[in-house]
Amino acid sequence: MLSFENDYNVGAHPRILERLMQTNLEPQSGYGADRFCESAKARIREAFSCPNADIFFLTGGTQTNCVVIDALLHSYEGVVAAATGHIALHEAGAVEYTGHKVLELPAHDGKLDADELRAYLEAFYADENHDHMVFPGMVYLSYPTELGTLYSKAELTAISQLCKEYHMQLFVDGARLGYGLVSPASDLTPAEFAALCDVFYVGGTKVGALCGEAVVFPHGTMPKHFLTIVKQHSALMAKGRLLGVQFDALFEDRLYFEISRNAIRMAETLKAVFREKKCSIWRETPTNQQFLVLEDTEMKRLRENVAFSFWEKYDETHTVCRFVTSWATTQESINALRDLL
Repeated sequence: MLSFENDYNVGAHPRILERLMQTNLEPQSGYGADRFCESAKARIREAFSCPNADIFFLTGGTQTNCVVIDALLHSYEGVVAAATGHIALHEAGAVEYTGHKVLELPAHDGKLDADELRAYLEAFYADENHDHMVFPGMVYLSYPTELGTLYSKAELTAISQLCKEYHMQLFVDGARLGYGLVSPASDLTPAEFAALCDVFYVGGTKVGALCGEAVVFPHGTMPKHFLTIVKQHSALMAKGRLLGVQFDALFEDRLYFEISRNAIRMAETLKAVFREKKCSIWRETPTNQQFLVLEDTEMKRLRENVAFSFWEKYDETHTVCRFVTSWATTQESINALRDLL
């Protein structure tokens, strides 16, 4: 069975498994107070050129989004997101479950538009009843977006400046951050990306780790008693070393970026196959998620040998399907898919 279902359909990069085995019997303190977490933090600070960054390791994306958003917002504040954003669409109301409303704005290829965001904020504060409303306290973006698209430096800068003007936090979901930053379509360096955010996370689960996300406050603005807040959310891992070991391995010799490039190379090869086979491409992206329109009977036939994701219905007889490459995707698997197509 071939799998292009997602970018977390295999275990972990061999170097992570080796490091876990090598350090397995070394006693360390719990809750992230270990030498592996400290080493991983130092490597991440160097990779993103943010020497004063505060960093905390959590285990998964939805957990991270909920903890960060709840920790940074007042009880009366909500978070602005694109209607296609992960927290708005595919997290089962997890953010709302913390008590913070997701304030949706239109998405354009998965992205928020800075001019529309400004118009929304101006209209909110011009409303004489705004004290009776949920205040916009944060802007949430994904990089790459749910549709595999990327914010340009100009787009991210405009939103970042707007957040500063309105005293809002800019939080970027980086579940697939590696795939975005190494894409040839990206005009952002890791340092430029980090400088524009108030907080972001480096996704490990989808980029080579067994599990784990590294929350980065690049300007050293982690909320007071963040560890305690994490524990209140049942998100504090006693064996925090397991996360530290993985990120220490991922950021040694820039492995994180090296393996991310494989996903992009394979995605470009995949797109070439789709064009060769004259597939109906719904959305062609510069990252590792590609979208096809398949006739339903063809989709059923293909699913006998290939795992891929349902995205949405296109019409009564066609479906939009997502094919995803990852750090572990091989040329052999793409060749096999070509034969099936």
